[in-house]
Amino acid sequence: MQIKIPAVYYRGGTSKGVFFKRSDLPEAAREAGEARDKILLRVLGSPDPYGKQIDGLGNASSSTSKAVILDKSSRADHDVDYLFGQVSIDKPFVDWSGNCGNLTAAVGAFAISNGLVDPAKIPENGICTVRIWQKNISKTIVAHVPMQNGEVLETGDFELDGVTFPAAEVQIEFLDPADGEGDMFPTGNLVDDLDVPGVGVLKTTLINSGIPTVFVNAADIGYTGKELQDDINNDAAALEKFETIRAYGALKMGLIKDVSEAATRAHTPKIAFVAPGADYVASSGKPVAAGDIDLLVRALSMGKLHHAMMGTASVAIATAAAVPGTLVNLAAGGGERQEVTFGHPSGTLRVGAAAEQQNGKWTATKAVMSRSARVIMEGWVRVPDDCF
Repeated sequence: MQIKIPAVYYRGGTSKGVFFKRSDLPEAAREAGEARDKILLRVLGSPDPYGKQIDGLGNASSSTSKAVILDKSSRADHDVDYLFGQVSIDKPFVDWSGNCGNLTAAVGAFAISNGLVDPAKIPENGICTVRIWQKNISKTIVAHVPMQNGEVLETGDFELDGVTFPAAEVQIEFLDPADGEGDMFPTGNLVDDLDVPGVGVLKTTLINSGIPTVFVNAADIGYTGKELQDDINNDAAALEKFETIRAYGALKMGLIKDVSEAATRAHTPKIAFVAPGADYVASSGKPVAAGDIDLLVRALSMGKLHHAMMGTASVAIATAAAVPGTLVNLAAGGGERQEVTFGHPSGTLRVGAAAEQQNGKWTATKAVMSRSARVIMEGWVRVPDDCF
């Protein structure tokens, strides 16, 4: 027999995911453990050796193989606890090591619509401010969700490159976005020499903000920064090279103790490459002019070049750009800046951040970006009762 679990299928930013209230999950899956992971894997259709997730709600990309579990927050001054799981497509594991910035755009909306926010805080019309506790990285995120006639407003004219149709704008603030404990620059340096076997010594910026990220210069690894998905995702040797760089970056950041551990920590860190702004054509055929962007950024997620840009990596980009001397800042032209517009495979995105030095160390106080979110389907998802 199959069991039914209440769920909502959301697009948030340039990602899609299955959202659950923790209390709606089978009792065995309400806490971390094997039962929870097995249910989420089955919901998304993983592990699938064909790589298609035909027997689940996943769409065979890292952007769409995601699960979110929400609960009324037990923390003071917060409305909702947000837990994110990156579900592997072809392997039997769920990575809980980081956040999803794109799906964050849908967290506030879900919380309002599903009784996780105090009704007294919800305006009939205007903006509802939802304070989110991001459990993966123990950080506060504030979502500003538009309301109309007492309901979340999802339609509008805000356009987000990488999303086909316009929707209502949701502004997201990531407070103190350095990921987890420790320094924003875990090595203490804005730029490090990273010795990667088979690749050589690369200049890197290693940052913990939004999500741990390894930045390298596009030119140093033979790229221009204009690449689209097919330029890299169809090149097995290139993907292997990026994974090797990512693994050694994770080791230098102290996220793993041996490079072999990187395979079981696929969600973090991310790896991205940057270049000065230049003319290129986005995946939709839309021309992007060098004069409209500060820099080019391409990033990989779960071993593949992302079709747009991960929200958490956008936070890392914004923060790194705000610190003079990082590779991201230098690619954008250097100097002090509180926002940048970068070009990604699907188009452009503007992000902002505030960074300052405290006791000789850089810290980010806030990063801000706009996203949108929309319910695609709601009801129940079914899984076989013996899957966990």
